[in-house]
Amino acid sequence: MDVTLLSDVSAWQRRGGADTATEIAQQPALWEALAQDLSRARDRLQAFLGDSLNDPNQRVLFTGAGSSGFIAEMVADAINAQWPAEVRVVHTTSLLTHPALYLQRDRPTLLVSFGRSGSSPESVAAVDRVRSDVADARFLDITCNADGELARRGAGRSDTCTLLMPSASCDRAFAMTSSLTCMLLAALTVFDRSPWEARVARLKQIAALGREGLAQWDAPVAALAQRPFNRVIYLASGPLEALARECALKVLELTAGRVLALANTLLGFRHGPKSTLDGDTLVVVLRSVQPLARRYEQDLLEELRRDGVAGQVLAIGPHADIGAEDDHTLSVPVLEPALDDPWLAPVWLGFAQLFALQRSAALGLTPDNPFPDGTVNRVVQGVTIHHG
Repeated sequence: MDVTLLSDVSAWQRRGGADTATEIAQQPALWEALAQDLSRARDRLQAFLGDSLNDPNQRVLFTGAGSSGFIAEMVADAINAQWPAEVRVVHTTSLLTHPALYLQRDRPTLLVSFGRSGSSPESVAAVDRVRSDVADARFLDITCNADGELARRGAGRSDTCTLLMPSASCDRAFAMTSSLTCMLLAALTVFDRSPWEARVARLKQIAALGREGLAQWDAPVAALAQRPFNRVIYLASGPLEALARECALKVLELTAGRVLALANTLLGFRHGPKSTLDGDTLVVVLRSVQPLARRYEQDLLEELRRDGVAGQVLAIGPHADIGAEDDHTLSVPVLEPALDDPWLAPVWLGFAQLFALQRSAALGLTPDNPFPDGTVNRVVQGVTIHHG
């Protein structure tokens, strides 16, 4: 069995995956750096947001495309539950094609954009569209690239605040890994209602959990990826539904589509998608911290294991009494306020990132660039922006 662990950078260099491996491994350290960066930016951020989130007429649109759009999905509901303002998700890919469905000219709107490069055509065009269609529009750009279009175009504008992630988070590899988790945690920290000190403490706890998870899962995931699964299904509930989609996307991207990856909800899976199971399918359930959700998860886990149709069924998540048969768990610390699913999503994502990296290598691909023919690009190309 040819297994390369995350720490063996020289081996990953030979396999064409050194950047991806490094960018997965560096995430806990970057989350700690992010805590420091956000503390320094605290006054600037609070001055920009002011008291707007307490205004029921205020709209906050979280947006992005692809993995960046999944960040928006993972954070929006949790933030909406904390504030009188209306907080929702609109992917740039929908905002540009159907702006009239999402924009209201007479309601103040804050567009929160996530962008690794900050230069994708949709990211830039979404800002332009909101600026032209909304009378009172402001922009918070959360990006990893100080030289990207979002950062460049927002510089010096009173209606724009640019929040840069630690520089190493601007992934060099094809797939978004550390960029995604840094932007996700940044949004949760900035928009959380708890005292600032509690938010920073959460970031540090997440970093410790992430470091523990990567160390614990490295070898088992490397061995798992050697098995010839040609189909992977990620299942999750609530805010983790978007995490399941991101996990599936990582497999699709890094295996250049040679492994079919799907995502669904725990309850939705029975409504037809369960028919995709066969002996070459790996099912991974991403477990919630919420007791009610865990009961539904446990029901499906027991059903899938009893059916014996899938090649393997795994469960990943926080240790709890409900789900004693979970395969990979971490003990989540008791904090006030408690760590909930969106905050823990980057930790569980580490498992999926490791699997996608190792499965790519097992197929003989180069994870840093699984599309050497250029059919899919690190920064999306070929998009024509239409106006109307």
